[in-house]
Amino acid sequence: MTLLDRARSGDGGVGVATDEIRRAAADEGIDAEKLRRLVASGRVVIPRNVASEALLTPVGACIRTRVNANIGTSADYADIDEEIEKARVAVRHGADTVMDLSTGGDLDRMLKKVRAAIDVPVGTVPIYRAVCGGGGRALPDITSDDLFNVVRNHAQNGVDFMTIHAGVNRESFDCLASGDRILPVVSRGGALTIAWMLHHEKENPFYAEFDYLLEIAREYDVTISLGDGMRPGCIADANDHAMFAEIIALGRLVKRSRASGVQCMVEGPGHIPMDGIEYGVRTAKSLCDSAPLYLLGPLVTDLAPGYDHIAGAIGGAIAGMHGADFLCMMTPAEHLALPTIDDIREGTIITRIAAHAIDLVKPGVRDRAHSMDRRMAIARKNLDWAAQFECAIDGTRARSIHDARGSGGDACSMCGELCAIKVARDALEKG
Repeated sequence: MTLLDRARSGDGGVGVATDEIRRAAADEGIDAEKLRRLVASGRVVIPRNVASEALLTPVGACIRTRVNANIGTSADYADIDEEIEKARVAVRHGADTVMDLSTGGDLDRMLKKVRAAIDVPVGTVPIYRAVCGGGGRALPDITSDDLFNVVRNHAQNGVDFMTIHAGVNRESFDCLASGDRILPVVSRGGALTIAWMLHHEKENPFYAEFDYLLEIAREYDVTISLGDGMRPGCIADANDHAMFAEIIALGRLVKRSRASGVQCMVEGPGHIPMDGIEYGVRTAKSLCDSAPLYLLGPLVTDLAPGYDHIAGAIGGAIAGMHGADFLCMMTPAEHLALPTIDDIREGTIITRIAAHAIDLVKPGVRDRAHSMDRRMAIARKNLDWAAQFECAIDGTRARSIHDARGSGGDACSMCGELCAIKVARDALEKG
């Protein structure tokens, strides 16, 4: 039985939370029976392969907004040790999951090392391995069997969740081809899938043979992350027919996944202006029956290279207000280069800030989030710097900035003796 099966039936009967759900609920601070119902309905997933010992990490409704960090080699930079350090840095700074998006060097060795290095759930995009895994085979020579063999290989190696671009099918492609996008496809997995379909003049194997995919996922209890291969790559292309054609297809696949006892979540766009985010998110959640929504951004402007992690955090925070559950970290290197270790650290922290901002308004989570901000407010009231650094999302940086230009007193060097907190406190005490 998969975790979804067990959530529906319980250990000994309907309504009994399983051991892993009880443990996940305790870590999350949520009632175990409530979490069981959420998992059973598909509104929460807990990605964990049967061959994995990853931390139990619920994603979805009434759960803290999760943060994913992307790492991985490229053809130009294939330093595995550096990528492993990026994974460790991301987890150290609060990433809840890590995706290995490697496309260069020894991909099998990279995946094994990242799984051994961290204790959070690990995700992959199998089509990358099929195309970039060596052997000198070009994309046109890759068969449907090759694609599914990589899925099975990753499942056997303990991958907890996989991005599968199954919604890139003939129907959504026709919407793309008949549209007027400036940037037709910016998803790497989506572009590879379309190229394969056009060369072979066949339907996307992951869509045409989705039941076979579910068989593999069920055998290893892998969570399927239904990829957004048609996500808009610029503001001008936001919320168009191709994007929603794919989401409609994903909604059908969500139902099939759940019927097979396979956990699934849905990935979302992309580049969307702030006034279009609510519509896009709510429509995706509705079409996909409230499956957990995993977003890259959305980026709220195309004009921020070097600062796309900030543009993405703005969009992610707005998206979270309207139902997004899972934010994929961006870095200052987005659209520019393979990120450095420092880029990964900064991107993770910025995305954690957005995630916490969401949690302050998220049903089922807001009370716990507000208690954290309240502790910071009390620490500031008391001018208790040690407590402030402990409460901060990045206490190390906060401490270094404070100490670098310390005032020598109990206030910061910005205000010194004119500190509003001190002045008001003294006046109120005398009054």
